[in-house]
Amino acid sequence: MKLIADSGSTKTDWVLLNSDGTTESRLHTEGINPVHQREADIRAILSTLLASLHAPLTSIHFYGSGLRPELVPAMRSLLAEVFAVDAEAVEAESDLLGAARALCGRSEGVACILGTGANSCLYDGCRIVQNTPALGYILGDEGSGAVLGRNLLNALYKGLLPKELKQLFEEEMQLTMAQVIERVYRQPLANRWLASLTPFISRHKEQFGQLSMLVVDAFANFLRRNVQPYGRTDLPLSATGSIAWHFQTELAHAASLLTLRVGRVEQSPLEGLVRYHQ
Repeated sequence: MKLIADSGSTKTDWVLLNSDGTTESRLHTEGINPVHQREADIRAILSTLLASLHAPLTSIHFYGSGLRPELVPAMRSLLAEVFAVDAEAVEAESDLLGAARALCGRSEGVACILGTGANSCLYDGCRIVQNTPALGYILGDEGSGAVLGRNLLNALYKGLLPKELKQLFEEEMQLTMAQVIERVYRQPLANRWLASLTPFISRHKEQFGQLSMLVVDAFANFLRRNVQPYGRTDLPLSATGSIAWHFQTELAHAASLLTLRVGRVEQSPLEGLVRYHQ
């Protein structure tokens, strides 16, 4: 059997394919990111998944966030060890290449990830030929869920949004500014927590147009800093991830401001990856 994984910072989606290419099962685990997690933590997540498998694997195709080139050998070795698969049958690649393969297949295109984190690339149908470094949610990740959450909090507590919206936020989320500071600066995985605030934006963006514009501004910043440098306005930009999916209107608006056009938008790259590997 063949195992395919799409792993973000928040969750990992797995698909198990039979030898004839049909889907055997779909599984979900906690997110895996080697930048933010220790090997022992990743091993524990993989071991939990292993307990759910009832047949040996022939190959693994793992696409993950934070999987920089220097981290690939260790991830391949860990996957091979935990699942008892020959290392030569294990592919560990960045989530960005996974997004490009899922969105563009074997055709040229601009592929973007807009989820908990954000990234983009110019893809030639085989490999990534250009990439603006994402730099993470502190230094970059413009347009990501983490940055949208950060920008929301910044605007709320600096008085850039209506007072009634701040009151609604604190009542609905059961938070105070002191608790926000505690959660962001003193507890782990602040990027995931910040991204968890984006459903609040989605729920109230129609009532408070300022929230919709907050998202448009974040996407426009993402496109200016990350996509425009590729100089390929002839290619539509395709995107995957929960933020791209739930804020498609704002993404199209931001793209139009920069004379770019949006192509395919998918909530998850997993279906595209299944097609690619079938």
